[in-house]
Amino acid sequence: MPSIADVTNDAIKKNRSLIDGRWDKNDTKDSANVADLISQGKCHFYDPPQQGLRDVRNLLLLRKRLKKQEHGQRIRIRNNLVAQYFPELDRFWNKSEAENLAIVRWCLPPIKIRELKFDAFVRMVASKNRGLKQRNRLRGVWETAAHSVGCRLGTSAELEAEILVDDLEKIRARINQIERRIHEICLGFEHYQLLMTIPGFGPYISALALASIGDPNRFENASQVIRLAGLDLNAVRSGKKSQSAVAVISKRGKSDLRYGLYQAGLIASSKNTRFMTYFENLLRGREKEKGIRTKMRVKLSAKMLVIAWTMMKKAQEFNPDLLKIE
Repeated sequence: MPSIADVTNDAIKKNRSLIDGRWDKNDTKDSANVADLISQGKCHFYDPPQQGLRDVRNLLLLRKRLKKQEHGQRIRIRNNLVAQYFPELDRFWNKSEAENLAIVRWCLPPIKIRELKFDAFVRMVASKNRGLKQRNRLRGVWETAAHSVGCRLGTSAELEAEILVDDLEKIRARINQIERRIHEICLGFEHYQLLMTIPGFGPYISALALASIGDPNRFENASQVIRLAGLDLNAVRSGKKSQSAVAVISKRGKSDLRYGLYQAGLIASSKNTRFMTYFENLLRGREKEKGIRTKMRVKLSAKMLVIAWTMMKKAQEFNPDLLKIE
């Protein structure tokens, strides 16, 4: 089977002017440029993974696209409909989104809320009884509706509100369906079960790490794994600036993996005793530095990725002793 190679757009751009000293771009030169990079070995060689792993990667990409659509729908509802027709609802928005969406769908114009008795309003927008805090919040919305300064809602806006809420619920249902399918496929991988034992690694983060790393034996050392997520440090260390250069992460790897690892590190350093101790050791003596907690969580993210890779390579569950807490 022939090997599959790929060159990056960044390498193509930088190598273009090295061929004949010009930056001119055309199809003939592009082909020569790619061939030149491959002949120099400046390319990525791919080892196609098994079908199950390809399915997980495809589903993760589909989930990413749907999450963007979900965010877009939420922003349209809040920044367009609510801000225009019931702006006072915005200060209650972060308390319970399910009830807020029910208000937008069934009684967005405040005049409809004013026509309802409080108990009838609660029954319309609340799917379940969550106690006194819920009633106090809904009472605040109900009382605020009497003094709303929102624009008058027309039939077109009512239809728009209904469609946007329906679309948002459908998108979320599809996301849940995709996540269940990802979990079902990943259960067929031994490494997935091992990754789930790491504190902060849930089904999504474990699937993301599994899909990104793939075969752990294709990496020779931990530095290569860290570069995969773009968590490797880079700095300009030339001339007089070499002594004062501040290294930052390259951000050249997989952004989704990098974000997921940071969230896993945030959870682990907040709720797991061993990781909390490890994180506090990283901060010791540097607590007053600006942004140090974020920097150390990024460092913890890289550590968790190396732990995940080591566990996959050795086929063993999470061992807290890998943290080497001093």
